[in-house]
Amino acid sequence: MDIKHIDTRHGTANSGSFSHGNCLPYTGVPWGMNYFTPSTAQSRGAWFFHPEDRTFEGFRLTHQPSPWMGDFSHFTLTPFSGFLGGNSLWHATSSYRADEAIFNPACLDITSLRYRIKSRLVPSMYGGILAMAFQNPSEKENGLLLTLPGQFQLKKIDEKTIEFFVINYADSEDKSLKFYVRLSFDFPISIDTAVEIHPDGEKNCSVSTDRTYTGTDGAIKIGFGSVAQQNVRFGTSFISFKQAHLNLERENHWSIETYLSHAEDAWNDLFSRIELSHHDHKQVSTFYHNLYRTFLFPQTFYEWNENHEKIHYDTTSKTVKSGPFYTNNGFWDTFRTVYPLYSLIAAEKYGDMLEGFLNAYHASGYLPKWLSPDERGLMPGTLIDAVIADAAIKGIRLDLMPEFLSAMTKAATTPSHDPKYGRTSPLKYLNLGYVPMDVHESVNHTLDYAFSDFCISRVAKVVSDQEKEKFYAKQALNYKNLFDQKTGFMRAKDQLGHFRADFLSTRWGRDYAEGSAWQTSWSVLHDFSGLVLLHGGAESFEKKLIELCNQRPDFNVEGYGFEIHEMSEMAALEFGQVAISNQPSFHYPYLFHYIGKPWMGTALLKNLMLETFNDGTKGYPGDEDNGTMAAWYVFSSLGFYPITAGSGEYVIGLPLWDKATLHLSSGNTLTIEAMPNQAQQLYVNAVKMDHVPVKESFLNHSQLMAGGVLHFDLGIVPNPNCFSKDKFPYALSQNSANLLH
Repeated sequence: MDIKHIDTRHGTANSGSFSHGNCLPYTGVPWGMNYFTPSTAQSRGAWFFHPEDRTFEGFRLTHQPSPWMGDFSHFTLTPFSGFLGGNSLWHATSSYRADEAIFNPACLDITSLRYRIKSRLVPSMYGGILAMAFQNPSEKENGLLLTLPGQFQLKKIDEKTIEFFVINYADSEDKSLKFYVRLSFDFPISIDTAVEIHPDGEKNCSVSTDRTYTGTDGAIKIGFGSVAQQNVRFGTSFISFKQAHLNLERENHWSIETYLSHAEDAWNDLFSRIELSHHDHKQVSTFYHNLYRTFLFPQTFYEWNENHEKIHYDTTSKTVKSGPFYTNNGFWDTFRTVYPLYSLIAAEKYGDMLEGFLNAYHASGYLPKWLSPDERGLMPGTLIDAVIADAAIKGIRLDLMPEFLSAMTKAATTPSHDPKYGRTSPLKYLNLGYVPMDVHESVNHTLDYAFSDFCISRVAKVVSDQEKEKFYAKQALNYKNLFDQKTGFMRAKDQLGHFRADFLSTRWGRDYAEGSAWQTSWSVLHDFSGLVLLHGGAESFEKKLIELCNQRPDFNVEGYGFEIHEMSEMAALEFGQVAISNQPSFHYPYLFHYIGKPWMGTALLKNLMLETFNDGTKGYPGDEDNGTMAAWYVFSSLGFYPITAGSGEYVIGLPLWDKATLHLSSGNTLTIEAMPNQAQQLYVNAVKMDHVPVKESFLNHSQLMAGGVLHFDLGIVPNPNCFSKDKFPYALSQNSANLLH
C-alpha cells in the first residue's frame, strides 16, 4: 500500500477516560525528530486533537509520545486573514471540514473556512514547509499567529527570517531545555504584537530596542500584507540557533514537491518491506495503518554537524555530545513487539538505536526505562534489558554487548540516589528473592526483574561470561517466590515471606501495575514450562487458562480507588480477563503452546485481530503505546509472535493474509501463504517451510532470516496433531537446565 492511502487519524478518537489508541495524527518522516498535527482543542491539554472536532486552531509541532507523558518543545502556527478579534489562539480558531482535509504521514492539507486559506504542511527530519494560499482578495492583512507556550525569545533576523527558542516540557533534567527554530519566508514579513495566550490574561512580553521579543506564554503575530501565497520553511534544533540554521540551509532550496517526494519515499521504503495480497482490502488497510505506527517511535534526537557527524544535546550534562540519541520510548511496552519487528525488517536502524540508548547510559549512569526527552522513571522493571538481549541473540550490534552487560548488571545490583533510574529496591530483591509488598507494584517489579535477569544471562552468554550467565539464569527463577499454589496466582509478600492477606484476584493496582492478578500472573515470559509445573502440570495450567478467558471482564477498583481507563477498556470488550487493551495480556492467546495445544488459542487470536482492530479513528482496543500494539497486530496477522525476547524464537499463530512477502534485513525474502483463508478457518491444519513439514510450534529467527516460503494450510476444526506434543517453545527450565544446577 502506498503511503498516500494512510489516514493518520487512525486511533485518535480518545479522551482521558477511554482510549481507542490515544494516538495523535502525526505527520512527519519515519522516526522523525518532530511531528506535526492539527490542534483542535488545546484547552483539553494533552488531548488537544479529536477527529470529531470541527475547529482548527493551527498546526502544532509536537514531541508528545503519549497524552500520559505530555508534550515538550512545542508551538503552534495558525494561518489567518484579516480580523482576528484578539491575538490569542482562542480568537484565531477557524472551522474546517474534516472530511475534506488530508491527514497523511507525508503531508497535511487543511482549509480554514473562516479565513478561506488553503494550507499544506510537508515535513522533513529537522523541519519542513508550510505553504499557505490566501483566497480572500478583500483582506489587506494575511499572516500567521505563532503561539509559544512557556518561556520564549524571538528575533527578526531580516525581512524574511525569524529565529526563536521555546522552553516547555512535561519533565526534563534540563529545566532550561531550549528548542531552537528558524523560519524562512518567501516574502517579507512584519512582527506586530506579542500578547498573553489566555484571553483574560495580561501582556507578558517585553520588547528590546533590537526588536527581540522575550516573554512567557505568548503569541506573536507575523504579518504578510496582502500576498496571495506565502511559504515558510522550518529549521529546528535542540542544540543551537546555528544548528537550526544549518538544518534549514540543507533544505532551503527545496520546493514543496521536493519535500513531499523525500517524505513519501522514506515511508514507502518501509512500507515496501512487507507486501500483502488478500481478498479483503479493508483488512489490508488496517494492517498498513498499524505498520505506519510502528515507525514513529522512538524519535530521533540527534542531528548532523558541519562535518556530517552525529551529535546530540545531553540534557544531563547540558552539553553537546557526539553520537546518536533517540527519545520518546517506554521500554515496558515496546520491548514486546516493536524491536523484534525491527530485527526482521529494520535491523540497521535497530543497531543505531541501541547505540543511542547506550549514550543515554553514558549520560546518566543507568540504562533508560522511559525517555521523554530523558529519563522519566515510569513503569516497573528495566525492560530495555529485553531489547538488548534480543539484539544480542540475533547478532545485532555485538560490538556494544560487553558495555551493555556492564550497564545491565549495574542496574540489577546498584540502587540509584535518584529513584527515576535503575531498579526500585534492587537490594531487597537480591536479599529476599522478590520485591516485598511495601514497594508499590511489587509483584510486577519482581516478575520484571526475573525476566531482566534472564536477559542479562543471555547477553552474558553472547559475550562468553559464564559466571554471569549462570548467576543470572538462577536469579531468573525468582518469579517462583511469589507463586501461590493455593490460588494459582502471583501474590505480594511481606519481608517475612507472608502473602498479603485479603486477596482478591480481580483487584487492580496496589501490588500490580495496570491490572489485577489475572493480568500479571502470566508475566513469566522466559519460563512458561516452569510456570506450568508450578500450576501442577499441563492439565491444571489448561484449566486456569480456560478460566482466564471464559469469565466476565470484572474488576475491583480498591487498589487505585477509582476506575482507570484500562479497566474501562477491558470491560468494554467481551474477552474475559484477556485485556488485549494493555501490553501484559499480549501473549495470552499463545500460552496454549506450552501445554502442546496451540490450536486452543487460534480462534481467540483471530477474533482479537478482527474484532478489536480496524483502520478507523477508534482503531485500537486501548493505548497503542509507541508502536507496541500496532506491532502486536503486525506480528499476529503474519502468523508468528515473539513471546520470549532473547530466545531467538517466534511461536506460530494464525495468519490473516492470503499471502505476505517480507523483504528482510538479511537481504532475503520470506513469503507467507495461507489457504483456504475465510472467516471460518480458525485453525492451523499444517505448516510447511519450503515444502518441508514444520512439526514444532515455533520458528527460529535464523530460519526466518534465511527466507523461503512458509505455507499454512488452514482448517475449520482443530487438528491436535498439527504440531509435536513433546517439543515446546523456549523456556529457561527446559532449555538451560545445566545452568540451573
